Amino acid sequence: MRWKFWEKRQAVNYNGNGSTWADITQTTGTGVTERTAVQLTAVSAAIRAISEPVSSLPLVLYKRVKDGRGRAEEHPIYSLLHDAPNELMSSMEFREWITVDAITRGMGFAEIEWDAYGQVKALWPLRAENTTEYYDELNRTLEYVTFIKGVGYKLPAYRVFVLKGPLGGKSLIRLHAEALGLAKATESYGNKFFTNGARPSGVLEHPGSLTDDSSARLKASWHAAHGGLDNAHRVAILEEGMKYHQISLPPEDAQFLETRKFQLGEIARIFRVPPHKIADLDKATFSNIEHQSMEFLTDSLQPWMIRWEQAITMRLLVGKERKKYYAEHLAEALLRSDTKARYESYQIARQNGWMSPNDILKKENQNPIPAEQGGDTYMVNTAMQPVSVLLKGGDEGNVKNGTPNTNGSNGDPNGE
Repeated sequence: MRWKFWEKRQAVNYNGNGSTWADITQTTGTGVTERTAVQLTAVSAAIRAISEPVSSLPLVLYKRVKDGRGRAEEHPIYSLLHDAPNELMSSMEFREWITVDAITRGMGFAEIEWDAYGQVKALWPLRAENTTEYYDELNRTLEYVTFIKGVGYKLPAYRVFVLKGPLGGKSLIRLHAEALGLAKATESYGNKFFTNGARPSGVLEHPGSLTDDSSARLKASWHAAHGGLDNAHRVAILEEGMKYHQISLPPEDAQFLETRKFQLGEIARIFRVPPHKIADLDKATFSNIEHQSMEFLTDSLQPWMIRWEQAITMRLLVGKERKKYYAEHLAEALLRSDTKARYESYQIARQNGWMSPNDILKKENQNPIPAEQGGDTYMVNTAMQPVSVLLKGGDEGNVKNGTPNTNGSNGDPNGE
């Protein structure tokens, strides 16, 4: 089949629902969707903890060469990934959009605009809530239907860039709707509790009997005088022998605060981020935060970076290009804020002879040192010598290939 890259998308008749916002009602009675879940501060923090670092890292297209690799700046995909995927968005804006959709909805989509020569011209994000993937098991083909302004369009697989999240591209929010529903319910409970002036509900006892009108007026006047935050802590005056009886448990007995804290840990587990990334510092210490930050890079960010890199290979590179080119994030950029750790890593590399001054300056985005001044010179630390040489008072000249030269520096056994 000849791919007609330059063809415009065609509208199709589609009877399905183009929106995936249908609420899921949990036993907590709270409808949770991708949109309402993000209103929870812990969920929003967890999403940003992953999407912002991944999208802010430089994403570079490399080409395999005889002596290693080099940047494939001549390839059209290079600038789309590194600089701007289209004329309206920066690289970070585009990648953050797609990553957030993949985290919350399971998949992030973008339409690939090809030119007449089979080269990627631009990448345009598609709203994940209006886009659906269809897999034909019989023919082993993929196609996509997306809705734009109420009109459905069918797109073949080669026209769509897809970033799939964990668990086969399923929505983490919908899979864990019960846990998130509890978090939403406790938040709503707290809101209503403080809206009522942080006063538990109760009953007024009147020694006599009240008509329906009198009861309604008493309830309305009581709520007007003591309901809401503005009326909190006001003194209540009871007339005609009335008494107030509290009938609801205080929030401490209902373990309201403990439940909210527990839900922070639940949300951190759902999105696989350490608790301190969503500002849960109850059990944090300096030492365990340092180790958790390292685990965050390997267990949370690295899988997302690999998803991006492999999706680029599968969706944007064609045929033999996949053997020659590959995309990779510059994860060293995460060390920019830790100057001490960055310089220590450079020192180790420099002293062990696998980085030159110019290699280091390139990573620091600084101008190189001329080669004649040693900018491209690789050095090794020669302080390490065999103990036998040091005991005999030998020097560096008496050691050859790590073996003491017992014939002296001039080759004479009796030489000094």
